[in-house]
Amino acid sequence: MTSVRILSIQSSVAYGHVGNSAAVFPLQRLGHEVWPVFTVHFSNHTGYGAWRGPLLAPSDVAEVITGIEDRGVLATCDAVLSGYQGSPAVAAVIVEAVQKVKAANPAATYTCDPVMGNAKSGCFVNPEIPPIIRSSVVPVADILTPNQFELGFITGRDELSGPSSLDAVLEAADEVRSMGPSTVLVTSVERLGAPDDVIEMIAVTGDGAWIVQTPRLPMKANGSGDITAALFTAHLHSTGSAAVALGRTVASVYDVLAATLESGERELRLIAAQDAIAVPDERFEVTQLR
Repeated sequence: MTSVRILSIQSSVAYGHVGNSAAVFPLQRLGHEVWPVFTVHFSNHTGYGAWRGPLLAPSDVAEVITGIEDRGVLATCDAVLSGYQGSPAVAAVIVEAVQKVKAANPAATYTCDPVMGNAKSGCFVNPEIPPIIRSSVVPVADILTPNQFELGFITGRDELSGPSSLDAVLEAADEVRSMGPSTVLVTSVERLGAPDDVIEMIAVTGDGAWIVQTPRLPMKANGSGDITAALFTAHLHSTGSAAVALGRTVASVYDVLAATLESGERELRLIAAQDAIAVPDERFEVTQLR
């Protein structure tokens, strides 16, 4: 596997696995170098309803990135990855970081996980953040990894907040691609006509579109989207194939979630399920849609 260097600008928690605390270890387990930059450093994720720790000032986030730039290594950075942004002003810091990396290495890509909310919880971030992501961040992204709810917000399609047609999901993904990203990975797809006991993921590029289906597990797992964006970015860089990246990502994420469910723990069992990350059991069929 080709090793890549990834600048990952995300949240951090001391306890549990979300943001960089979910993305860094899986990427390292695959053999990649990660440069984690924190947007927050909390005791735990906010899903608990109570947490401690600082929301980092955008200027502090920018200072860390500038310090990396001072080392003269941005030309060796293959990808930028961002997730939960914490405050609206962090978007500008991320966009500037992407511009710096691409100026140093035009072949580098930027993956944006546009964390806003989900169909069950609605929008759970600062309400100022989603419009900024849509207007300022999405246009500079190469890879976008929204869930179906977030895809609906970005494209103004309310029908995507619940079970929707496959054509509607693909049309929305194509609309996002016209905004800038060349690759769109839609997670947590709930498609009309699909069995109730499955969940799907769809990857759309200029070369085609692919779908994969897994059993729906009776659980909610904070951080699963963060792992998904990280693994898909790594596998896409390593293989150059969206279909292969989709299959490997889904296999690993499903096994991590299954291990978490079996454990009875709330936090993802990343360490316990690390072999499923390192060597994905590609048993879920990836079907080309077009």
